[in-house]
Amino acid sequence: MGSDPRRADRLIEDYKDLSRKGKVPNLMLITLPCDHTEGTRPGYPKPASMVADNDLALGRIVDVVSKSPEWKNTCIFVMEDDAQAGVDHVDGHRTVCLAISPYTRRGFVDSTMYTQVSILRSIELMLGLDPMNKLDATAIPFNACFQNQPDPRPYNYRRNLVKLDDMNPPLQALEGKELYWAKKSLALDFSDVDSADWYWLNRIVWHSLHGVDTPYPVM
Repeated sequence: MGSDPRRADRLIEDYKDLSRKGKVPNLMLITLPCDHTEGTRPGYPKPASMVADNDLALGRIVDVVSKSPEWKNTCIFVMEDDAQAGVDHVDGHRTVCLAISPYTRRGFVDSTMYTQVSILRSIELMLGLDPMNKLDATAIPFNACFQNQPDPRPYNYRRNLVKLDDMNPPLQALEGKELYWAKKSLALDFSDVDSADWYWLNRIVWHSLHGVDTPYPVM
């Protein structure tokens, strides 16, 4: 799958060059896929390391953008993938979304029910674009998240506390349930994002983080 910090390196290099030339695009789309993990496949970092890898890359990107001349007119939307692939204590369709901007209201809890299309509608409004269809035209934008007075303080990323190279052990070093889940990981299709069977990947990641004897939660 590669490393998200390496992807961030390339993006940051390009962004700084575009910023120096005053040619930063009005819209940029970035994919950082390492938080999908590779399960407990031997030869790959453990799920916790891959999520830390992903977090570090995102933090470094926000750090650079927030210290650029373009920051005063920037909003970064971050959405975690796979809301449909796991449950929390409320509902299996929820996911994490960040709205990062000098105009973001800090220390504020927004209980509005947004959808994925709300991000699209917010981007359309910010860029002065007409909606594409009735779905984004009627979506609730992220209005409540923002304030009129900007707070230009930049973001300073923190180094990872989780090792990025904590590797899954080889099959010959495993036995019992750990061996079972490693073999399940090897059987999954990781050739592309979202190709792996989420039913099994969720369970593999759960047991990697909480232990093979901890029951998987049932909603």
